Amino acid sequence: MDNPNMTLYERLRSVPEEAKKPISAGRLKGFTDINPMWRIKVLTETFGPCGIGWWYKIIDKRLEGNGSEIRAFVDIELYYRWNGEISQPIPGTGGASFLTMEKNGAYTSDECYKMALTDAISVSAKALGVAADVFYAKDRDKYTQPEDDQPRPSGQQPPPQRQQPDPRSAPQQTSGEEFIPTCADCGVRIDERVHDYSVRRFRRPLCRDCQKRA
Repeated sequence: MDNPNMTLYERLRSVPEEAKKPISAGRLKGFTDINPMWRIKVLTETFGPCGIGWWYKIIDKRLEGNGSEIRAFVDIELYYRWNGEISQPIPGTGGASFLTMEKNGAYTSDECYKMALTDAISVSAKALGVAADVFYAKDRDKYTQPEDDQPRPSGQQPPPQRQQPDPRSAPQQTSGEEFIPTCADCGVRIDERVHDYSVRRFRRPLCRDCQKRA
């Protein structure tokens, strides 16, 4: 590679298919979820064991409310060792739901800070180029015109619509990275444990209320 500044970026940018899963429902439908253990693996392969070759410091943990919901946030600084030198801190902020209003009342998550920390690590690691190919593709989809919105010559027909998968038949997966699983029937946010139990038993993510009616 000609540009030495791109050494880490090029080494970290690609994500293997087994570490990716399409998000099939919710507000991030059509985006890609990345297995968080792959991120730990690639950081360790590149820099060495966590705590020696790379590490992070938790700068702040807090809860913030918005209407009837409360979210947990974690701020970190990520460090790594490269060519015998220790990097400057790379900041990252992650968030996850702590309190969500469901039909039967409030539901709290005891894993919110863990999920927010995972999210924060992904944000810091992204600055090094980790999973850059996935995030770059997401930015193209998010900020550029969809194919159907592009101008066409007069008389040219739009391309046929692609059939979208039924979110009820495809389970979701969460990595704590900008994505909170939702119920496939009513759309409310659900906790990771509720999601996993529902997918195992009902083969689709359901909140507690919808599980009773399934």
